[in-house]
Amino acid sequence: MLKVLFCSCAMILTLASPAFAQEAFEKDVIKTSQGDLGITFIGHATLMFSFGGMTIHVDPWGKLADYAKLPKADIVLITHDHFDHLDRDALKKTSKGTTTVVMTESCAKQGVKGVVMKNGDLKTIAGIRIEAVPAYNIVNKRPDGRPFHPKRTGNGYVITFGDKRVYVAGDTENTPEMKKLPAIDIAFLPMNLPYTMTPEMVADAALAMKPKILYPYHFGETDTAKLVELLKGNPAIEVRVRPMS
Repeated sequence: MLKVLFCSCAMILTLASPAFAQEAFEKDVIKTSQGDLGITFIGHATLMFSFGGMTIHVDPWGKLADYAKLPKADIVLITHDHFDHLDRDALKKTSKGTTTVVMTESCAKQGVKGVVMKNGDLKTIAGIRIEAVPAYNIVNKRPDGRPFHPKRTGNGYVITFGDKRVYVAGDTENTPEMKKLPAIDIAFLPMNLPYTMTPEMVADAALAMKPKILYPYHFGETDTAKLVELLKGNPAIEVRVRPMS
């Protein structure tokens, strides 16, 4: 039977500025060969990983949290240069003297300092293996015919924590590169039209990739129950729905 979890394994009560003082960010804890991986669900496309005494922020966005009150980052991963993924103020607040910002070329062209990863690149940063996966649209386009996310401008990232491979897809559709990713333990796949995927596209990607745990994220108003229904006959994929609209 497909496991669908709508509540977290643990909770982190993060008290921030008055605007966020009543906000409780959910947190899951995943066992790895090198200790616990904490996943904090900030919202939208924004995540925070805690592992081995390190903190990794993904697409920090100041609309969702007061980053002056959250742990500083050892690594920040930026998937692309859209405003809800590249927030300079939030990036500044997450940073300390030793923070490494991993980003796309388009972010670097906007003056952001850090390590540029192109699609297909593999780097080890602070002992963490990071792979850059192409993130782009195939079907969904603007009225003028341009994709919302063109090829070679966005990254997803596969991050290795001990024996667990975690894929954070960024803004993308179910691309051939995504569907060929091997040995993914945890996948975060976006599901909001017209910018990324339908539930059917997410299910297609998941059935090809076969992650042990699938988190739909950045899903806006999309009905996550549709994805659950599409995957209910696949007990090897555990769908976990968290507050990531």
